[in-house]
Amino acid sequence: MALAQRLSRLGTETAFAVALAAADWKARGNTVYPFHLGDLDIPTAPHIVEAMNRAIADGKTGYCPGAGIPELREALAEDIGGMRDLSIDPAQVVVMTGGKPVITKFIQTVMDPGREVLYPSPGFPIYESQIEYHGGVGVPYGYLPDESGFRIDLDRLRDSITPNTVAIIYNDLQNPISAESSDAEREEIARLAREHDLWVLSDEAYFEMRYEGTSTSIASLPGMAERTVILYTFSKKFAMTGSRLGCAVAPAEVAKVFSTLNTNDESCTTHYVQWAGIEALRGTQEPVRQMLDTLRERRDVACDLVNATPGMSVRTPQSTFYLFPDVTEAVSRVGAGNVAEFAERALHETGVSFCTRHHFGRPLPGEDRAYIRLAYSGIGVEAIREGLGRLQDWVESA
Repeated sequence: MALAQRLSRLGTETAFAVALAAADWKARGNTVYPFHLGDLDIPTAPHIVEAMNRAIADGKTGYCPGAGIPELREALAEDIGGMRDLSIDPAQVVVMTGGKPVITKFIQTVMDPGREVLYPSPGFPIYESQIEYHGGVGVPYGYLPDESGFRIDLDRLRDSITPNTVAIIYNDLQNPISAESSDAEREEIARLAREHDLWVLSDEAYFEMRYEGTSTSIASLPGMAERTVILYTFSKKFAMTGSRLGCAVAPAEVAKVFSTLNTNDESCTTHYVQWAGIEALRGTQEPVRQMLDTLRERRDVACDLVNATPGMSVRTPQSTFYLFPDVTEAVSRVGAGNVAEFAERALHETGVSFCTRHHFGRPLPGEDRAYIRLAYSGIGVEAIREGLGRLQDWVESA
């Protein structure tokens, strides 16, 4: 019996493939320094766990509204709106099982088969996967290195818009490269969306995962709230990756569609987890501050070690928990034929496991530099020093 042809267009989150290789190497008795997966080794705060357990004990274990319990939707509208200077009606908030379903349901709602959606590359690979799986045409736009790290190649983006384009996926505070738009860049994306009447998915998973400065949502710019869907997740800010809790903030007509899709797909998001979400939003924020302090220290140590390694360089990012260093000269120095070989040899010769640029979308024409992604969310400072120190010794001795 044949399977559906569309399955050939379905991608995956390729960082998990790197995780399998790292796990296999570790199972053979080797030390592995896990820089490959953007998970957190910091546990969910006790008061959030207690709220979840209390909800279970109170019988919050059955079905609940497909769009989310009213109490959580109200808390999210207040918190997200307050952080972004937006007035959000709770009816615009649709609770989901993490951030990924927001991507899928956005694509299902605004894109017919054959239509084009712009998405960032390098970027979260699920964008490309879901566009193509649902029969759309994914059109990547890229980034250019600059003094702050990276900026969007706006010329390429402008040239990619056609009458067949329906939406742009925009990830400010970006995974994997930690890029943050300048005000001018963000305003230009908004201008293009208004001019060409495009929907915008604003992936704001890392909106509050920042060490300096203040985040700005594209949805808060003039004329954008009515065409923008905000992706929000509890995974990063509250170290709740395994709880699978997030939401979409969308124009009312889109929110209604999302709610119907929820009912079709999952029935509802886990009831008792939603009560934990309320506590996360309204309870003490001290664990969030402590986590950011921990991650800032890791960032600073990792940046120093990367920049001390011959043939590797990176700017210090103000947000997320990723570094995206240029390793072009280091690849050449160790005699690797390409960055994939560099990554494989680094794992086997130093124990350092990481993703490469190729794990985040198909490379674009003209890309001639080699990059890797180092996630420091799941590895402590001493292990960072030891692992990246071994990587530095390996490159230096080549």
